[in-house]
Amino acid sequence: MSQEQPRRQETQDPIKYGDVFNITGDLASKVIPPVDADMMQTAETIVFGRTQKGGPAATMQSAATRNELSGFVGHEDVSDAARDQGVAVKETDIPGSRIITETVAGQIVGQFVEPTSFFGAAAVMQNAVTIGQALEATAHTAGDKPVDQSDAAAIQAAEVRATGSNVVIPGGLAASAQSAASFNAGVSKDEDKIKLNDTLMDAAMRLPADKVVTKQDAEGVMSAELRNNPRLAAHPGGVADSITEAARLNENVNNERSCGESDD
Repeated sequence: MSQEQPRRQETQDPIKYGDVFNITGDLASKVIPPVDADMMQTAETIVFGRTQKGGPAATMQSAATRNELSGFVGHEDVSDAARDQGVAVKETDIPGSRIITETVAGQIVGQFVEPTSFFGAAAVMQNAVTIGQALEATAHTAGDKPVDQSDAAAIQAAEVRATGSNVVIPGGLAASAQSAASFNAGVSKDEDKIKLNDTLMDAAMRLPADKVVTKQDAEGVMSAELRNNPRLAAHPGGVADSITEAARLNENVNNERSCGESDD
């Protein structure tokens, strides 16, 4: 990572963005809460397939956990900076390599370059995230969450958009999620319930058809999850969050491609 992290003296104060990242402005004074960390973990998982060891997401998760245990933030707290301006992992493809830039509210918290094979515009298109891949990312970012009705509804909405069919596929993702939600409703202990990880780990392979995630897909999945959640809130790092982050990343890919074509 090119963003060298400053050393922080051990105090009883909450850990802020400026304590662990070389950033300036208002964000530096913001306490790092759990939902911000979950958002970055989701973004990294979609791009890399996992959370990067020693990367911004891991740093934020560690800081957020300490802040929560110390009572400075709650488990569902989010900073206004991340909520209003977003958390993102952006890929910029250039001949022979790609630049990965990770940002919170537009401020760079991590950036590095890795080599790639160059195949022109086709290489850019290959970086677009599909619905199946976004669902698999959920298995990593919220895999321990017991499947409930809001998850099942969101997964069904995602399957419908991936396949283009409103028919629930026997043994498919939506059917399995609904079965899991129904089973979990009758189980009292979370450890005995079916988790999102059990349902979505091989999502891309189980979908009979798949497609690149669009903003419209994200809105549809988010609507389904919210309608079926008594708190009218999306689970951090859950199905709707992962689809939304995938749509945001794909929009960045499309913008990069458009800029490349206009330069030709």
